[in-house]
Amino acid sequence: MFSVGFREIVLIVDDVEVATRFYSEIVGLEIASADAVWAWLHTGDPDDRQWLALHKGTLLFERQPAAPGGERWGPVHFAFRVPRSKLEEAAAHVRSRGVGVFGPVDPGMGRLPEGDLRGHALGYYFYDPDGNLLEFYAYPDE
Repeated sequence: MFSVGFREIVLIVDDVEVATRFYSEIVGLEIASADAVWAWLHTGDPDDRQWLALHKGTLLFERQPAAPGGERWGPVHFAFRVPRSKLEEAAAHVRSRGVGVFGPVDPGMGRLPEGDLRGHALGYYFYDPDGNLLEFYAYPDE
């Protein structure tokens, strides 16, 4: 097993402000950041770094190769936290099963330069059979 938990789940919403109020006031999640396009809410202890993201519109990930049918994101995106020491093995495991994998990228910066990857978060992206975009994600300090 590679995953040590979720990192994030991203939901597409019509109105980020309304959805943020629902998830904070009704569900009880703590808002980490929010604007008109994105909101990030803690799904537990903020030190656990697990998030629910709310996004208006569609998700576009231009650096990701297209899934069958040409779409860049699936209906849902979620990321599994993977210890840094297991990240390459996890990506290799997915590839060995015949699934295309894109990465590594720093999800906040895009493609990484060749060489030293210390200090960067790293993500590998791939699609499930239903076209959902999955990610193996490692924090720089794990």
